[in-house]
Amino acid sequence: MHAEGAHLEVGDGHRIWVRVWGNPAGVPVVFLHGGPGSGAAPAMEGLFDPERHRVVFVDQRGAGRSLPPRARHANTTADLVADLERVREALGIDRWFMVGGSWGATLALVYAEAHPRRVCGLALRSVFLGTQDELRWAFDTGLRAFFPARHAALRAFASAGANPLSGIWHAILDPDPAVHRPAALAFYRAERAMSELCPPPDAPDPPEGAPLPATPFMEAHYFAHDCFLAPDQIMRNAGRLADIPAEIIQPLQDLLCPPAASARLAAGWPAARLHVVPGAGHSVHHPEVFAALRAAIGRFVS
Repeated sequence: MHAEGAHLEVGDGHRIWVRVWGNPAGVPVVFLHGGPGSGAAPAMEGLFDPERHRVVFVDQRGAGRSLPPRARHANTTADLVADLERVREALGIDRWFMVGGSWGATLALVYAEAHPRRVCGLALRSVFLGTQDELRWAFDTGLRAFFPARHAALRAFASAGANPLSGIWHAILDPDPAVHRPAALAFYRAERAMSELCPPPDAPDPPEGAPLPATPFMEAHYFAHDCFLAPDQIMRNAGRLADIPAEIIQPLQDLLCPPAASARLAAGWPAARLHVVPGAGHSVHHPEVFAALRAAIGRFVS
């Protein structure tokens, strides 16, 4: 029933990894991973029913098993949306459901606003609207309030002026390992702390020369360019979602993507149902969050 993944040529030297599994005659549903830059994890299989769903896993450009690894050239939100259309057409799918959390929710919303006739419904978790206000909360004001030591470590790379985060992105993207290595590690630890309800202690630094996590670099690339979105683009185009049903799973104690964004989106979207999960943080692996998202998918994709 499960198929091996394969690479799909999408242009610009990119080959994205796509895996289609489940019931070939089932309801098509595409899973969009977060980050940007993380990749579709095998643990996400548990969200779906392989007897009822034809599931499409896609590793976005430069992420997961896509090639070239960590490539940031020709890697924008518009490119990722176009890649999804290539995948849909290559698989002969007319309309599909979309599932995504955090950055995956961002990409699902941008795609649905660009191609509303191709989307049957959305199951979203921890909505991120791709705005500077959200980034300032996550990596400046909110981080300082909850994790002052991690904020101080990250702030060492910040810029003076109106947008202190720009210095952090610049440092992470610096080609010199002496610059980008400590910046990427400080960012990775800060994001991890904001992502967990009870963050574990920091692990030791990886050995010199060992590969660093991919997400700080891809996220810095996207965040330095406002996620390649116009100001408040998702909300300004939210009217295009009006006829698309949606379930939004929002952990109440999500520090990285707080409930405000999900509430703002749902308030102007009558077809969307907001489900708040108390006692849970950002991670999809929190049992109640995972169960709520699985149940939402089951209600939609039946």
